[in-house]
Amino acid sequence: MRRHATRSAAALLVVLALAGCADDNQPAVCDSLDAVRNSADHVRDANVSENGLSQVRTSLDQLKLDLQQLGTDAKTQFEPQVTAVKTAADQLTTSVSAAKADPTAATLAVVSDAIDSLGSAVNNLGDAMADTC
Repeated sequence: MRRHATRSAAALLVVLALAGCADDNQPAVCDSLDAVRNSADHVRDANVSENGLSQVRTSLDQLKLDLQQLGTDAKTQFEPQVTAVKTAADQLTTSVSAAKADPTAATLAVVSDAIDSLGSAVNNLGDAMADTC
């Protein structure tokens, strides 16, 4: 029984290693999507409070750069989804500015809702690109 488990584990490692090699051949647009997802995760992980708004803003700036690269790599293929993420990011930027100017529970709630909308837009983008990446 132990020998069978060892063989299964070894086979799994080989499959995972081969899958890792396949990722090296993926299109540049997939790397750009990964960068957008990573930046969006940083936005979602930021503490939505008066003191955390600067971190949200910094993460948003990086997300916008990553989106610009994704748009360049994707050309027009995923334009509607990329535009939706850009729009969500712009709305979040607006809500962060409003919350920085007037940090109330209401304005911070709008930031939180905008972060959720951004997350949904990024998920939709990832779904649209699933066959490519």
